[in-house]
Amino acid sequence: MIRAPAALLVLLAACSGDAGSRSRVDVGLPVPQYAAVTLAGDSTSLAAQRGKVVLLNIWATWCHPCRAEIPELEAIHHRYKDRGLEIVGVSVDASGVPSTFLIDRQGILRWRKTGPVQPGDTTLVSAIERALGT
Repeated sequence: MIRAPAALLVLLAACSGDAGSRSRVDVGLPVPQYAAVTLAGDSTSLAAQRGKVVLLNIWATWCHPCRAEIPELEAIHHRYKDRGLEIVGVSVDASGVPSTFLIDRQGILRWRKTGPVQPGDTTLVSAIERALGT
């Protein structure tokens, strides 16, 4: 069982259809509307996160690279939480995981990666710093 830190917002999402049929969102463009149910049973959405910098991580319980990147995501959360970074994890049963997206305060995608977040990824750190305004 994977245990996420209490401060991380974890969403559950039902996967419908082929992941490849969804249109790709490019860096610099607004992210699409997305809503899901939290582990606590509440509904939430990316629109509800507007005004915050959000690191959205798509993962699956069966995905070894997804589980392997959890310590790095926890370290990123610990480093930036006091400056306003929110980390949102979405658990899906689909291919293409892990995938991670950095969304700025205006809902614009600023960084994306398919594959596990690696310790010391300078492109992610730079993107977070820019999104947080430092």
